Amino acid sequence: MWCGVITLFPQMFKVISECGVSSRAIKEGLLGLATWDPRDFTTDNYATVDDRPFGGGPGMVMLATPLRKALESAKRAAPRKPRVIYVSPAGKRFDASMARKFAMNDEPLIFIAGRYEGIDQRVIEHDVDEIISIGDYVLSGGELAVMVIIDALTRWIPGVLGHEQSAPNDAFSEENAGLLDCPHYTRPATLENQSVPSVLLSGDHQAIKRWRKKQSLGQTWLNRPDILEKLTLDETSQALLAEFQQEYES
Repeated sequence: MWCGVITLFPQMFKVISECGVSSRAIKEGLLGLATWDPRDFTTDNYATVDDRPFGGGPGMVMLATPLRKALESAKRAAPRKPRVIYVSPAGKRFDASMARKFAMNDEPLIFIAGRYEGIDQRVIEHDVDEIISIGDYVLSGGELAVMVIIDALTRWIPGVLGHEQSAPNDAFSEENAGLLDCPHYTRPATLENQSVPSVLLSGDHQAIKRWRKKQSLGQTWLNRPDILEKLTLDETSQALLAEFQQEYES
C-alpha cells in the first residue's frame, strides 16, 4: 500500500511514520508514505501558498498553482495511477468499510491536507477524485484527518497486525455485524474488588462467544443506538440484546 500526502506540515506525519502499527508497517515494507510541501513548488521569495479569497471575507485560501505542482510531483512518484483524495467536512463520511476497501484494493492514494479556509475550488473540481470527511466538525488543517484515515486503513493491510483476525474483530467491521466491540479484560482477575466476568475464565469457548456477542449488542445499544436502528437483527441477536437489557435494568 502506498500513500502520498500534500501538506504544509510534513513534519506532523512523523507521528505515523515513527510510532505504532503504521511505523512497523513502513519498516516492513507493507506501507509506503511520502509527503510533498506546496511551499517547495512556489516561485516567489516568500514561498507564498495562500491568498485572500475573491469576493472578500475572512481567512485565506490555498493557491491552486503550488498545490497542482505538488500533486503532479506526487503522481509521478506513485507506483501506479493514484486516487486523489481531499479531506474536508464536505466529503463522504469515512468509515470502517471504506478503510477496508482502500487497503484491499491496494490502490495508491494521494491525500490533500487543506489549511486556512480550504483550497482553491478549481483544484477540487479538476484534480480530486473523492472528498472524504472524518466527522461533522472543523479542524485547523487536514493533516490529523489524513493521519486518522491512514492509520485506519493500515490495520487492514495483510500482514500488518500480529493476528490476522484482529481487524475483522474490530468495532464496525462486517464480521462484527457493524456493532461496537465487546469489553476486554486482562490480568489480574481481581482488581480492587472488581472481578473479571466468570465466563471469560471458564474455558467454555461457546459460552465466551455468546457473552461477547451479547456485550457487543449491549454496548451498541447503550452508546450508539443509532447503529442498531440501521441493523436487522436475527432472532438470536434479538434474544441476546433483550437479555442484556434485562440484566442492565435489573
